[in-house]
Amino acid sequence: MKLSRNEIKTRLREWNLAWEKYDLEKVMDFFHEDIFFENWTGAYVKGKKNLRKVWASWFENHGNFRFFEEETFVDEHVQKVLYRWVLEWPSMESGFEDKPEIRKGVDVVHFKEGKIITKLSYSKTTLEIDNKRYSLHL
Repeated sequence: MKLSRNEIKTRLREWNLAWEKYDLEKVMDFFHEDIFFENWTGAYVKGKKNLRKVWASWFENHGNFRFFEEETFVDEHVQKVLYRWVLEWPSMESGFEDKPEIRKGVDVVHFKEGKIITKLSYSKTTLEIDNKRYSLHL
């Protein structure tokens, strides 16, 4: 089953709404059982059950986060999306704990059978706090 360009865009909007509501189960509904997720550090998870376990603690411990879409490119033919985002959340960086932090990144998303089968996340190695840029502590 291939999604049309409009169907892909609609799914992404619905997925973003689930993130805005901090609804992990609804977020997970958009993933294929065989999801491969790689985060910006290179760590990865295979399988929907494993991803839910990893993200459960993130949702519980990192509340008050929000993703904003900057731009999205959809390739309907190959069922792939390039999604540029901004993340705003309370910082966990030493010396800046709980201050508003901004991170920017890109997700490469692949669909299979109408679900997200691959999500590769890339993030800048800087963050912004109080309108100043800082290097991430890797």
